[in-house]
Order: sequence, then structure tokens, then C-alpha cells
Amino acid sequence: MSQVHTSTVAVIDYGMGNLHSVAKALEHVADEHTQVIVTSDPAVIDAADRVLLPGVGAIRDCIGEMHNTGLVPSIQKAMREKPFLAICVGIQSLMSHSEENGGVDCLNHFEGNALFFGDNHKDHDGSKLKVPHMGWNQVKQSISHPLWQGIPDNARFYFVHSYYVVPSNQNEVAGTCDYGLEFCVALARDNVFAVQFHPEKSHKDGLQLYKNFIHWDGKP
Repeated sequence: MSQVHTSTVAVIDYGMGNLHSVAKALEHVADEHTQVIVTSDPAVIDAADRVLLPGVGAIRDCIGEMHNTGLVPSIQKAMREKPFLAICVGIQSLMSHSEENGGVDCLNHFEGNALFFGDNHKDHDGSKLKVPHMGWNQVKQSISHPLWQGIPDNARFYFVHSYYVVPSNQNEVAGTCDYGLEFCVALARDNVFAVQFHPEKSHKDGLQLYKNFIHWDGKP
């Protein structure tokens, strides 16, 4: 009898926040041949079939802890070699630079910046909008992509953020959202996909995105 290969998904733990809900959501949609591992071990990340980079809190702490834990080389290696998903502040960490915390250099996988909505952010009609952008909002799919499979265009996802990404290359935008302005909430290039929203808090469409990731071969 041939042995069935177990596929591993490494959820990177660099000491920022509770990753339990992300891991639980992945486990919920995984089949019996998929193992979800929350890990801070570079060797485990290097050996995994797929890698998920979560993001919690302020960008300086996120980037700082990635460097302090020595995980940046493994993160960059995974982004070169295997299906890779970044979520929430994870998408901001992949940009060149963020305005947050007085300005922070990020991992520079996607050229562009993370910008602040502003203290006086307004809707199209001039009414004041709350920052952070928090709660449910519709995501318009800019491209056809395996990670959008089974998810209707303009599906609603859950957001909590004060900064939004502005990529230099508009061809890398995979999804947008409207909150006083139309802004990028999903980026895609080759084997890397990144989203601003929280899939694990976004009910069936969020779970579908995780399920798509578990089965994704890393091809656009």
C-alpha cells in the first residue's frame, strides 16, 4: 500500500498575538492528510508545504519580532519557494515601507507603502468615517485567482485596521474595498497571496479562502 503524503501548513509564530483562532480555522477546513503547525522554528517552516504569516498589532513590533526571532530568512525563503499566505498586518509587513510608528521599513516583497487612513478620514459624501476601519466590508475581486475560488465577488469580510497598502504595481492588486476611498485589500504575485482582512473571522467565505489555500499549488 502506498503511503499518503501528509501536507503541512506552518503558521508562523513570531510572538505576536494569539494564533489559536487562525490555526483552528485552518484545521476546520483541512482534510485528514493536512497537518497545521503553529511554529517559531525556522527548520519546521523551511520543511512545510505551505506557510501562513499572520499579523497582529503595530508594524514596528511585528517587523522587530520577525528579526529578533531570526525568522526573516525563513519567511523570505518560503515566499520564493512555496504557497504563501499573509493576513491582516501580514500584508503590510510584505510592503517596502509603512507610515506607522513614525515610519518602518518592511520586508519589501511587494514594492509600495502602507498608509494611514488619517484622523480626519471622510466618506465620499464628506461625512466622517471612524478609524480604524472595523467590521464587515465588501471585497471586489480584481483578478481571477485560485484563492478566490468558490467565493462570490463582493463577498463580505471582516476588517480591523488603520493602515492600508498602496502597491507600486497595480497588476499585483487582487482585491479592493471601499471606505472613503477604494483601496487594495489583497495582493498576489506568483506563489504569494496576501489579504488585509481576517479570514478566520469572516465566516464561510473566510473559511473558503483558507480551504483554497490548503489546496493551492502556488500557481496564479
